[in-house]
Amino acid sequence: MSLELNAEALYGELLRGVRGLLATAAGPCVLAGIPSGGAWLAERLQRDLGLPGEAGVIASTMHRDDFAQRGLAASAQTRLPFDVNGQHVLLIDDVLFTGRTLRAVINELFDHGRPASVRLAVLVDRGGRELPMQADFSAARVHLAAGQKLELAREADGRLRFAVEGQAA
Repeated sequence: MSLELNAEALYGELLRGVRGLLATAAGPCVLAGIPSGGAWLAERLQRDLGLPGEAGVIASTMHRDDFAQRGLAASAQTRLPFDVNGQHVLLIDDVLFTGRTLRAVINELFDHGRPASVRLAVLVDRGGRELPMQADFSAARVHLAAGQKLELAREADGRLRFAVEGQAA
């Protein structure tokens, strides 16, 4: 069975969903994307929504429970061009699966300060949670076999596409 997801169409849904989350927020929000796909999405959302400044990048690297196996990734470093304290932070990610990356990202975020609130918007929620985490908005929900991996890729022209790796059970 082949899974076809149109990442660009889902981005349009994410844009609408994030617009709605920003409209219902208790105050002005800042965006922070989770590397790598979430960071790409946050950068594009920041531009498409006409938000001032730039989106942040919040990495899970230092707080992962599998750090010993994965190590440091030079491209996945936290960069927050805003003060976290008192901010309403909207985290952006491409795929929500077990919740472990999100747990690590929240720990990293609190290392930088105490936000007023933290919400999450994702392009795809694939279920399979191991921790009690959920998105405030997801553009799509898909179910893949445990051995499959869904990855967002960015073409040279900035267009997004999905790749499914691994075999269905």
